[in-house]
Amino acid sequence: MRERLLQWLNVALMVDLFLVLFSFVWLAVAVTGRAANVPLGLDLWYKLWEPVFTPALGILMGGALLSGAISWVAKRWQERSTGNT
Repeated sequence: MRERLLQWLNVALMVDLFLVLFSFVWLAVAVTGRAANVPLGLDLWYKLWEPVFTPALGILMGGALLSGAISWVAKRWQERSTGNT
């Protein structure tokens, strides 16, 4: 059960990571386009920042903390069950 939860969490975090990376690449390209007076979607990016990209960043940070905490607790639990303290 725990392994399945961790596997699902890691897959979700991987998808979320690619969404966040895509958003930052899009931002860099759009800002470069704005500097060259070429419309590459910076206004759309700004509109999507609050409802899409901000929660994606929060989920990524929270999920990374949760994954680390679960792994840490599992490691401690295993050490206690085997008698290695």
